[in-house]
Amino acid sequence: MKAVSTPGRRNFLKKSAALLALTSLGTLSTGFIENKNPLRVAVIGTGWYGKSDLFRLLQVASCEVVALCDVDRKQLEEAARLLEQRHPQSNGPQLYKDYRELLKNHALDITIIGTPDHWHALQTIAALEAGSHVYVQKPVSVDVLEGEAVVAAAKKYGKVVQVGLQRRSTPHLIEAKQAIIDTGKLGKIAAADIFCYYHMREDKSKEVQAIPDYIDYNFWTGPAPLRPYTGLPHGLHWRSFMEYGNGITGDMAVHMLDAVRWMLDLDWPHTISAQGGIYVQNKGISNTADTQTAVFEFTDLTVSWQHRTWGNPVDPEYPWGFKIYGEHGMLAGSPFKAEFIPYPNGESQLFECLYEREKYPEDLTEAGMEVHAAPATRRHFQAMVDAMQHNTDPNAAIYSSHISTASCILANLSMDLGRPLSYDPTNKIIANDPEATKLLKRAYREPWVHPSGKWI
Repeated sequence: MKAVSTPGRRNFLKKSAALLALTSLGTLSTGFIENKNPLRVAVIGTGWYGKSDLFRLLQVASCEVVALCDVDRKQLEEAARLLEQRHPQSNGPQLYKDYRELLKNHALDITIIGTPDHWHALQTIAALEAGSHVYVQKPVSVDVLEGEAVVAAAKKYGKVVQVGLQRRSTPHLIEAKQAIIDTGKLGKIAAADIFCYYHMREDKSKEVQAIPDYIDYNFWTGPAPLRPYTGLPHGLHWRSFMEYGNGITGDMAVHMLDAVRWMLDLDWPHTISAQGGIYVQNKGISNTADTQTAVFEFTDLTVSWQHRTWGNPVDPEYPWGFKIYGEHGMLAGSPFKAEFIPYPNGESQLFECLYEREKYPEDLTEAGMEVHAAPATRRHFQAMVDAMQHNTDPNAAIYSSHISTASCILANLSMDLGRPLSYDPTNKIIANDPEATKLLKRAYREPWVHPSGKWI
């Protein structure tokens, strides 16, 4: 029978989750991190998530925002206006269209990269070369060798790269890991499911339009293929094209695969296979799969992924999340809660999401705010600053994040090729598959140059 969640229990869980989360991240307080010299920060990509990440950092550490960069002038000016309201400074940030000029003109402590996925590798490497630590949104890359290049650059320059896989900083998931996984309550663990059933894929036909004068669409496209302009590419629009990202698997599976890998201390999967395609939503111009299953095989453990951007979720309580199966029960988790359900019977244990509405009331008025995820992102930045101060790896370090990213990319390649793939990270090839090995590197549009030639 499922345990009843009482107000007292909920308050206890929230307090316990906060303490455990902070202890695991190397700090005993959610208090503001005062620096003798404020951290010099810049943001490349000032859309929704770039601004959201910046505002979470400003909530937990003393910073001076010295520069903002975006190829969309309206988006850039809006970010500057909001920053002035939220974080007044004696000197406002300098505004740039070209991230290369920004990095050349400023000595930075942290560069936040919130651009679309096809820019992550190039801009992360450029920031590292400029001497900055980097906070980059997931995924690390859009092809496997881009990710390998980022790993190599981070190693050479010795800088912290924190990747936005913030399930590792989610208080209720940290508590669940410590209380259930680390204590062995599940017994032998041999399977996990990860999944997303959000209807988050565009299924629209769009006409080619004139490019507005306030966005440099050619620069926005960068190394990716230049698609016809069918409206502002921000938000879900660019995510609907494989030219700019890795589909639903690269966007959503990467979070949950990373969460399972973190909880169970998993390295690379030895074999990846996948099937799927566009089965239902075929009326629009999107070319990402609306249906996919993938299997990530580890030693004595299988992790299975499924997404559908149509229809009902398998479990309405968990439309996006993971379920880890052991001989003595199941641990289910999502950004909103976690739950241990013992087998064959016993009292379940609930781990509720920590909200910080009272401490950070500005969260409630920020456009597009994910209030449930804000505490995790704040702790993710705290973990990054702590790693910078102590010259250690952050909790979503670049190599581990690359494994999660690359595994999802390999699932897409397996789906396209119709066969299982085994990646050899030492030799950076697909074992016994020259055709698949060639697909580890995407073609770049000139004049942009793929970073693997320099770094691998």
